[in-house]
Amino acid sequence: MHLRDLTQFLKELADNNNRPWFIMNKPRYDILREEFLQVVTDMIIELGKFDAAVKFCNPKKAMFRINRDVRFAHDKSPYKTRFSAAVAPNDLRRPSKAGGPTYYMQIDGTGKLLFGAGEYMPPPSRLKALRQHMVDDAAGFSKVLKNKKLKATFGDIQNEGKLMRPPKGFDAEHEHIEYIKLKSFFVWTEIDLPLNKPELLVPMIASGLKDAFPLVEWMRAAKEEEADEA
Repeated sequence: MHLRDLTQFLKELADNNNRPWFIMNKPRYDILREEFLQVVTDMIIELGKFDAAVKFCNPKKAMFRINRDVRFAHDKSPYKTRFSAAVAPNDLRRPSKAGGPTYYMQIDGTGKLLFGAGEYMPPPSRLKALRQHMVDDAAGFSKVLKNKKLKATFGDIQNEGKLMRPPKGFDAEHEHIEYIKLKSFFVWTEIDLPLNKPELLVPMIASGLKDAFPLVEWMRAAKEEEADEA
């Protein structure tokens, strides 16, 4: 993929986030979109080498639209200023209701590549299942947290949206209570794009997401019993 062309397009879009500019530059977008489709296709092939559950995902369904949903947003800018994709079993970008995490990646106009894995703001029943899984398999979760490759690539699980107090029904003294308080269970990292060596893009993403696989695998074992409030 022509990464410099993509970042330049996204940078210009950020400065001209309006429909007239986008229509004038639609031919550029269409070419870049097709190139990005190939990136996502190749990424899924590489992910499938260590995670059979996503081996046959549809790359077109993994890609996010560039149009923003502005119905309830304060910011009425019509377009996203990034190219992004999410890969999960059964082509579900947000597979929480099906019981499983997502692999995610995005490229923006600043020349940054962000990728990660997990479940972002899962619904109440799924959130409760993940929290309960930490209780039922405390040793397994500890093993995941100590995984050297996971820690080296992503550090710790992100703590965005953490509760001030333990959720109802969970022991405040539990060894994993600080993780049980989380509303999302996601690891991510942001690095510079290989602008001069675009052929390294997919290997970089796949290698990084492979390091997240222990967490993905552990999370998939969390089963929902019934839908109720977290």
